[in-house]
Amino acid sequence: MSKVAVCPGSFDPITNGHLDIITRAAKVFDVLYVAILNNSSKKSLFDVAERIFLMEQVTKHLPNVHIESASGLLVDYAKEKEASVIVRGLRAVSDFEYEMQITSMNRVLDDHIETFFYYDKLAVFIFELKYCERSRTV
Repeated sequence: MSKVAVCPGSFDPITNGHLDIITRAAKVFDVLYVAILNNSSKKSLFDVAERIFLMEQVTKHLPNVHIESASGLLVDYAKEKEASVIVRGLRAVSDFEYEMQITSMNRVLDDHIETFFYYDKLAVFIFELKYCERSRTV
């Protein structure tokens, strides 16, 4: 049985952090669906079709990654794709509380779908640089 995951986001714009998480998740899962969502509460830089095109361009070296738009409940989309995992990225510890609330609600809706958190390696690297810089001045 294939290990299938969904990596949702607005990806507006796509960042190196997004691509890092998608690339790392693509190594773990047999199939990874990148679900491009439209967040109506945000003013978009790119429309959904443009974001799909851009994401296809930067992930074309990853044959097991499929780019699609999605709407509605993420859990419903994951079930439609027969995904057992939702992949989420964390930039900072402050993201964790929000992400845990979303994860808890997803578990209520379907307790067979797990959430895997990937941290943004670039954000951690920047934090480490600031920490080292700060520790030298103390």
